This record gives sequence, structure tokens and C-alpha cells, in this order.
Amino acid sequence: MNKLIVILGPTASGKTDLAIKLAHRFNGEIVCADSRQIYAEMTIGTAKPNWKGRPSNIGIQHLFDIVRPNQSFNVAQYQKLAIKTIKDIQKRGKIPFLVGGTAFYIYSVVEGWQFPKSKANSALRKKLEDKSPIQLFEILKKLDKTRAKNIDKNNKRRLIRAIEMAKQFGQVPAIIKKPQFDCLILGAKINQKDLKKRIEERTNKMLKQGLENEVETLVKKYGWTPILKNTIGYAEWQEAPSFLQGRREPPFGIKIHTLQFAKRQMTWFKKDKKIRWVKNSRQATTLLKNFLKK
Repeated sequence: MNKLIVILGPTASGKTDLAIKLAHRFNGEIVCADSRQIYAEMTIGTAKPNWKGRPSNIGIQHLFDIVRPNQSFNVAQYQKLAIKTIKDIQKRGKIPFLVGGTAFYIYSVVEGWQFPKSKANSALRKKLEDKSPIQLFEILKKLDKTRAKNIDKNNKRRLIRAIEMAKQFGQVPAIIKKPQFDCLILGAKINQKDLKKRIEERTNKMLKQGLENEVETLVKKYGWTPILKNTIGYAEWQEAPSFLQGRREPPFGIKIHTLQFAKRQMTWFKKDKKIRWVKNSRQATTLLKNFLKK
């Protein structure tokens, strides 16, 4: 099987910078595996990499800014695009680097998930969209206890999709796996103290860069779409009195919600014993060289 390099980690762990260094050194191209950075116009709040000013030979970037904030997009659609992109990179003799923190996106590609064919139920989704994650989780538990035990209770999109599948098939169908790539999975290692500090610094930077203006522009253009209402950095402004009243004060919650999200990401990643956790690019380079020699 052709080789694929995966670089993952919790939000603000430094995985993108690590990927850029490695892609530059190993003649690679970066494929986005972040379920928020795929959205165009959502730039500051998603901490999207700023490619301007970087050397042109760091590698080409793929699957950033591919859909609009008012468009629906699911993991099956992502997987199809990602696999096509990865194979194209490999055909051109370059190394694909799948980079991000969205576990569903990453493992759909790494493990080659085979998705059951199902029809989207827009009426049901619209009805469920107004419910809280707690309410959605309770609905799923009644429909499929097994799936409920293994789902992120805080992820509304996953919960809604699981309910939709359970209603259509009687339960959420098991995923069949057919891997297509030989993968080296590297994780950006960071301790809790440093992660918290980086999240605080990054959030402050977002606010200085104009996060509030970005949110205001998006809401005026698209309204509070499901993706905006369910994305950290954007959702907090919906109920913020300062935002509603026109006062420029950042809403409470962005930092703590980001830290909580990072913890949930790590809970998922810790289950995968194949991940090789690295502290720096030197360690990653050694592992990558050995992997490519095989």
C-alpha cells in the first residue's frame, strides 16, 4: 500500500507547524483533516494557518476553504475528497500529510470506513437542531444504547447524524473498515500546562485579529447557521450580551470551551496505541525517515 503520514493532536498543540516543517523537508503536501478549517470565511475563529509569507516550497495545501458556512458537509463527503486528493499526491511522487484534530475525518481515511448508503432527512435534522446535546443524547440512548456508549455526548452534529441513522436502519450500522494506505501516525505531544497557556495566548490573538468582526460579518451574511452555532469561537457570541448590545467585549467561555474540547480530543486519541507521540520535529523526522525506508 502507498504511504500516508498522519499528524494529529489536540487543538493548539502545534501539529500544523510540525506538519509544515516535515512537508518542507520531505517534499510533501498537506491535506486538511479539520472539520472547521474546511469552511471558507471562517478563518480567525478556526485558527486557520496563514500561508501568506511562508516559503512557497513548504508544500501545497489541500481541502482548506472548500465549503461555505451555510452548506452541509459530512464525514463521508470529506473522506471521498481526501482519498482522491491523497492518491493524486502519491501519483505525482510526493508524500501526503493528513493533518488535523478531527478524529472522525482522520480515521475515516486511515481505516477506510465504508459508509452505509442512507438518505438525508432534512426535516428531522431541522427538528433536532433546536435540541441541546443532553436532549439529543437521551434520544439516541433510547434508539441505540450501544452507539450511545461510544459517542461524544457534546458533539451535536455526530448525535444528530447517529439519531438519523438509527431511525432509518433501526440502529446505527457498524462501520466496515477497508484500509487503503500504509500509515505512520504521529501525535503532537504537549503537557496540560503548556496546552492551557497556548490556548489562552491563541484566543487572545484571535480577539486582537478581529474575531468579533469576523463573527459579525458571517452572521450578517449567513445568519446563525448550524456550523456557526456549533463551533467554538463563534457559538459563544450568540448569547453574549456585549455582542448583542453592540459593546465590544469578548464573550466568556471561548478559552474554557477550547480546553474542554482539547481534553475530549485526547480521550479519543489515547485509545489508539499506534500513535507515535513526538515532542519536536527532530523526533518526528527520525520516525519518518525509518518509515519511508520500509
